[in-house]
Amino acid sequence: KLTDHYDPRDKTLYLSDSVARVPSVAALGIVAHEVGHAVQDSQGYAPMRLRAFLVAPASIGPWLGYILFFIGIVINFSGLVWLGILFFSASLFFAVATLPVEFNASTRAIAMLRSSALVGAGEVDAAQAVLRAAALTYVAAAAQALSTLLYYVFIALNLTGRRRD
Repeated sequence: KLTDHYDPRDKTLYLSDSVARVPSVAALGIVAHEVGHAVQDSQGYAPMRLRAFLVAPASIGPWLGYILFFIGIVINFSGLVWLGILFFSASLFFAVATLPVEFNASTRAIAMLRSSALVGAGEVDAAQAVLRAAALTYVAAAAQALSTLLYYVFIALNLTGRRRD
């Protein structure tokens, strides 16, 4: 379950006890990152608005896409298979749209930490390493979404190519 996050719907910053109550550089980095999201929201950061727009399609798209894909295979209708792939691709669009939002929030976090004097110069580097590692999880999610989409595309190409023979 997502614990540390900013929710733009209710404009609330949610922090786990381990982040909110533990005085560490990692915790400060996480808090600053989430505050970065709040600043993005308050400034109308366009990539954040795009990501918010993609939440609903990304929530239902893969589920509906898988069903359409499977039914298309069962009834031998390639149009439905490709429609399923199109719906499934919403997860990739969401994952890619998330990347600039997360990287920008981390950039804002580092700037906040540098200017606040809450951490020393060496500690900023440690916070930056934590945020970089966290950002890589979003890169991995985008790569996973792409690989899953390609998996379905290759199945569809194999099936549609076989049907033409």
